[in-house]
Amino acid sequence: MNQPTLAVWKFTSCDGCQLTLLDCEDELLTLAGTIHISHFLEATSVSEPGPYDVSIVEGSVSTPEEAERIRWIRDQSRVLIVIGACATAGGIQALRNFADVNEFTTLVYAAPQHIHTLATSTPISAHVPVDYELRGCPIDKRQLLEVLTAYLAGRKPDLPDTSVCTECKRAGITCVMVAHHTPCLGPVTHAGCGAICPAYRRGCYGCFGPMRDPKVPALLPLLRRCGMSEDDLRRVFHTFNTAAPAFTDQPQ
Repeated sequence: MNQPTLAVWKFTSCDGCQLTLLDCEDELLTLAGTIHISHFLEATSVSEPGPYDVSIVEGSVSTPEEAERIRWIRDQSRVLIVIGACATAGGIQALRNFADVNEFTTLVYAAPQHIHTLATSTPISAHVPVDYELRGCPIDKRQLLEVLTAYLAGRKPDLPDTSVCTECKRAGITCVMVAHHTPCLGPVTHAGCGAICPAYRRGCYGCFGPMRDPKVPALLPLLRRCGMSEDDLRRVFHTFNTAAPAFTDQPQ
């Protein structure tokens, strides 16, 4: 029986989520025995033509070439998994969405006429249907392994759909907002990181993006009570997931 084929693609991003896949080490070696890697330039120069059973995409769409390429990848892929804040919400580069990109390129590049870019940085789902979205900056490798092993086993992956607060409760981590008056976005942030920051008495800063139906307006008074200014609030909601609608609109 032929092995399922896997392709890993990079769009506008820092490569951090692809490096998380490489960081799987022993698990990746086990997967390599059950799935054939057809394209993964971060790991190998081998690049084989599609179609592919599974494609993993890191990065946002921020150039005309990328907008065209993601449609081709979708056509070539049975399952499309997008990974990281860039691929799921546009990434920190989506700050361009709220300003004049031509002004940016003029200030940054000596010859801006050679820069071919879009006015916005958008998630993959804005261009093609996706099967699974893994949040984070970077992603948690356990979620990626869960999706891949679930695919190989022919079952639905078990992915969280709650807030970081639920992870704190399950791990017995004391709430940093209650105990230390530390500002924390855990109540509105998608679970999946393992509550790393609260485990070290730091407030969550939302790198996994908004959870489903987050109650951001209800959290704002608590963040102010913990000492956050209006400028602080604007900054904390406009970082890795600045273009995620639930964060973009808050606070006003």
